[in-house]
Amino acid sequence: GASMFTIEHLFDASLVTLVDEGDPALREDVKIRVTEDYVSVEQYDAMHDETKTVTLSMSQLRDLQAALNLPEGSYRLKPE
Repeated sequence: GASMFTIEHLFDASLVTLVDEGDPALREDVKIRVTEDYVSVEQYDAMHDETKTVTLSMSQLRDLQAALNLPEGSYRLKPE
């Protein structure tokens, strides 16, 4: 199905919001803030009435990108 997201370019970051348009919507919107130094992902947790945030350094984000294309195992990426 179609997916919806928004992009806002702020002074110090870009903000991407991913919207779950399922019927019914299964999850709250996901907000991803991208700065020069880090990426944070946040989502409201209705069960606990709080917003949960995970922050990744740029090197962790590069590792995640690489991991999505590799089989199971343990890896060490060499700096470029």
